[in-house]
Amino acid sequence: MVDECVFCKIRKGEIPSTMLYSDDDFMIIKDINPQAKIHLIAVPTVHAPYIDMMTEEGAVLLGKIMSKISHMQEELGITNGYRLIINQGEDAGQTVGHVHIHILGGEKLKEF
Repeated sequence: MVDECVFCKIRKGEIPSTMLYSDDDFMIIKDINPQAKIHLIAVPTVHAPYIDMMTEEGAVLLGKIMSKISHMQEELGITNGYRLIINQGEDAGQTVGHVHIHILGGEKLKEF
């Protein structure tokens, strides 16, 4: 539910977070359990638990987010490369039921 979603609560200011970017469409915050030297999360404003529940407008928004990330590489500290990850469902490791993109970088990442 939207009322219980940690990302929706962060967006509303109910839970503190380190916000690096925010506009009407999405925010970029620091992950509280980093898996790399730099681990950020881009979160669309519109609540959709899974990618397959997003509308066509949601797909356009994901494209906007990826474009913004590429234009903010210097500010985000990921100029030497970065990895974008979207976990879709429990088996993929999705722990928050709100579509989000993990941004990993700031160091040489292991191949997988």
